[in-house]
Amino acid sequence: MGIRAKRSERCERCRMHLERCVCPAIPRYDLATRVVLVMHHREYPKPTATGPLALEALPNSELRIHGERDSLLDLSDLAVPERRTLLLYPGDDVPVLTRELVERDPRPVTLVVPDGTWRQASRMGRRLPGLAHAEMVRLPEGLPTQWGVRREHHPQGLATFEAIARALGIIESPAVQTGLEELFRLMVQRTLEAGGRTVTSD
Repeated sequence: MGIRAKRSERCERCRMHLERCVCPAIPRYDLATRVVLVMHHREYPKPTATGPLALEALPNSELRIHGERDSLLDLSDLAVPERRTLLLYPGDDVPVLTRELVERDPRPVTLVVPDGTWRQASRMGRRLPGLAHAEMVRLPEGLPTQWGVRREHHPQGLATFEAIARALGIIESPAVQTGLEELFRLMVQRTLEAGGRTVTSD
């Protein structure tokens, strides 16, 4: 096996090139909140998809694929009386996710996160089957994305990892958000360095 072939190999867990694997830095958060990541089928194979890495830090989480021709996704099993379902939606016409909104209902949260481009995620949010019971929420405005690998065409666009971290910072605690964002920054740094780009810090 040549040097080029070795460099092209990726870690099955973090999806990074083997020599830049971030697995040793992945934290573990055993949370009451359950994250259900719903990835567009065209997003899942991309090595630059960030959502799966966030799930590696969240044992109480799950990945589901949307849009496959021979598989019909149904999320109706998430409608259980002992949990509250929130759907993170990238739009301006739904309530902002705040601590006050979370505290209105004492039940633990199942957070459904559509994963794709802004357009794919917004379409999925409106069309995902079995989520009639879910409350749609959006993230409050915050710092711009730190994900410099893909071009973001929407001014409020975030990497899925960033969106999950910010949502859990509200639902769970700022400490969870901070820990996840440290991992995200490491992934960004190593990804950009792999492409020969200089990483700058503020």
